[in-house]
Amino acid sequence: MKAVLCKTLGPASNLVIEETADPKLNAKGVLIEVAAAGLNFPDTLIIEGNYQFKPTLPFSPGGEISGRVLEVGEQVEGFKVGDRVMALTGWGGFAEKVVVGASNIVPTPESLDDVTAAGFMMTYGTSMHALKQRADLQPEERVLVLGAGGGVGLAAVEIAKAMGAYVIAAASSDEKLEAAKAAGADQFLNYGREDFRDALKAISKNDPIDVVYDPVGGDKTETALRSLGWNGRHLVIGFASGEIPKVPANLTLLKGCQLVGVFWGAFAQKFPQENFANFKQLGVWLNDGQLKPKVNEIYDFEDAPKAIENMAERKLVGKAVVRVTAKG
Repeated sequence: MKAVLCKTLGPASNLVIEETADPKLNAKGVLIEVAAAGLNFPDTLIIEGNYQFKPTLPFSPGGEISGRVLEVGEQVEGFKVGDRVMALTGWGGFAEKVVVGASNIVPTPESLDDVTAAGFMMTYGTSMHALKQRADLQPEERVLVLGAGGGVGLAAVEIAKAMGAYVIAAASSDEKLEAAKAAGADQFLNYGREDFRDALKAISKNDPIDVVYDPVGGDKTETALRSLGWNGRHLVIGFASGEIPKVPANLTLLKGCQLVGVFWGAFAQKFPQENFANFKQLGVWLNDGQLKPKVNEIYDFEDAPKAIENMAERKLVGKAVVRVTAKG
């Protein structure tokens, strides 16, 4: 099979596409023919050795895929050959075939084509877990979404609206805020043009923010944390800015607020039933039209290294997907 391979840690320009051996099926795994693979910020970190998981070289990046079941391990129940599925892989997704543990696979909703499905699981799974389990978001609460023009940010906007919240979208360009507007956001803040601190102070002066959804990090984190009202929750999703912030701990004491970590992958492993229930609710919202997942950019398999490079340079708006097989 063909695969995008990371042979030496470093930037995406180091990646190569080569023929490699098919993955070996194990008793608890499912062999999937990959139709498409979603792009996510961890893909840029794992190839540089900066992610919490450090696979043995050489490996293929790619943390989520869609495809069809080719073979099922002898201890696996619930899946059969030919099933359309979405899967969380961790890595290995930018390849024609991958073996995934059954607990990391869910059936693809009929309403999603393979390309859209490849970009659904991680962004919507992360945002659903963040807003439901970690924030316990309530109707009419005010949510500030940082990085609102990115994949997880747009998913957070849609899910927060489906849960009845008021959403303030913050992003670095008008183009990204237009995407957030299309996703249903109520108010907008361009921190590429406006002073973030002053704009946020004006927004939260009379109506403090209840929940901050933060996949950006850097200097935006402390400013956003200061905008929280009493019992506010600041969700730590990731650090797309490249900088892990240091936050004064006294802010949480003075504001009676919480700084809450979100690690959806670990949650899905530890609490598979709750994770399944999350996706069941997401499916209901999909069928109701409250969620409208959109892939903004589709790359050919040969262009996967360039796609990861664009992700690292924050050039992408919304969700991007690599089409792996022609029928994907």
